[in-house]
Amino acid sequence: MRATALAAALALLVSTPLLARQPTRIGDAAITQATQLRDAALADKTAWHVTESLTTEVGPRMAGSPADARAVEWAKAMFKALGYDKVWTEPVTFPKWERRSESAQVLGAHPQPLHVTALGGSPGGTVEAEVVRFATLEALESAAPGSLAGKIAFVDVQMPRTPTGEGYGLGSHVRGAGPSAAVKAGAIGYLMRSAGTDFHRNPHTGISRFQPGLTPIPMAALSLPDADQLARLAALGPTRVKLALDCGWNGEYTSQNVIGEITGRSKPDDVVVIGGHLDSWDLGTGAIDDGAGIGISMAAGHLIGRLPKAQRPARTIRVIAFANEEQGLFGGRAYAEAHKARITRHQIGAESDLGAGRIYAFNAKVPDYAKDAVAQIAQVLAPLGIAHREDTEGCGPDTSPFNAIGMACAGLAQDASKYFDYHHTPDDTLDKIDPAELAQNVAAYAAFAYLAADAQGDFGSALKAPPAPPKK
Repeated sequence: MRATALAAALALLVSTPLLARQPTRIGDAAITQATQLRDAALADKTAWHVTESLTTEVGPRMAGSPADARAVEWAKAMFKALGYDKVWTEPVTFPKWERRSESAQVLGAHPQPLHVTALGGSPGGTVEAEVVRFATLEALESAAPGSLAGKIAFVDVQMPRTPTGEGYGLGSHVRGAGPSAAVKAGAIGYLMRSAGTDFHRNPHTGISRFQPGLTPIPMAALSLPDADQLARLAALGPTRVKLALDCGWNGEYTSQNVIGEITGRSKPDDVVVIGGHLDSWDLGTGAIDDGAGIGISMAAGHLIGRLPKAQRPARTIRVIAFANEEQGLFGGRAYAEAHKARITRHQIGAESDLGAGRIYAFNAKVPDYAKDAVAQIAQVLAPLGIAHREDTEGCGPDTSPFNAIGMACAGLAQDASKYFDYHHTPDDTLDKIDPAELAQNVAAYAAFAYLAADAQGDFGSALKAPPAPPKK
């Protein structure tokens, strides 16, 4: 009997994991503290003052420009002024692209100017040729090699307006893939309807690159009314356009990720990451893209930092002002590479980079054992009008490289209905931000960061194994 009982006991031990993962939970005291933070943030103006300061005192801050360096110094000073316990920088090196001048005009029987802006990454040059309009990117990609020899390709695709901003996927794909398709078809220049949803004569810039082995050609975006105008002219008959761009790559530049920390009370080496990107395009003052994200995340950390140390969350709140997101996520990639050995010390991350519209949904893609904690966070956010939605995407642009190798991420989805009216245009200015909506964002980020940092357990950050090499 004793042998049988022992065998049964051993079988039970084998079938029950000794190291079963305990569910991640958030204590009542943390819920109470985060609720108070949430409510206080709704009346706090720190994010507005931070965003106003950045867009006024620095203004446009294109990566690699003199304003980039001023923005770094501004961020270091602002973190210190907001009472962060620790402030430092980490280098980010990238190719430097410069814009100097740009113009376009219709020639021939109907001469008139067109409002354009060079796409980031465009070479300089002047081209004059007949325009060939394509109603879809696929139509251009199907054009026979050499069929556009001596012509300018014009892709005229309307980007849809959506609350989620998902229509930008189409617009950015036209910007990213169109120029290479034009080169393959023999074109000497590329024009596109801007990736935007407005009705102003403000073209939208953005980065693009050519596929390896292709000779770059001048590429530019038309404002939406000018794209309509050019389409009407092309329908009348052959239409010639002169496109003149003075821009191009000019060596390398080293900027900085600027980082501020509010030290955790008991697990200071573990961090919750929030942030935005410090750079902007040069046409506007970078208020919604991404001055607001800087203001929201700096303010959220500041409000947590004002608490007595005994009431702070267990883990550290790390706020990152990322360098050069606009031209290729350089700051996010640099951070991921520099910190991958400490990925398990990163509890979870979230980035604000979709303007200042109200946050309407929250979720985090985490292991099953952490889903109850995500639901607890969602309950605290619910009074802000934020729904717990499983389809909400986690991670912002600069946190996505770290998420790709294993850091857990949360998504705080913002209403982007109007965002692409102003995105990457001269209209990206402070007046486009609603202070009350900005404060709602701060309330959400402060509550989320506090609760995640004080959770009893983790959200699944772990270094992923590299993908297997393809079979030969």
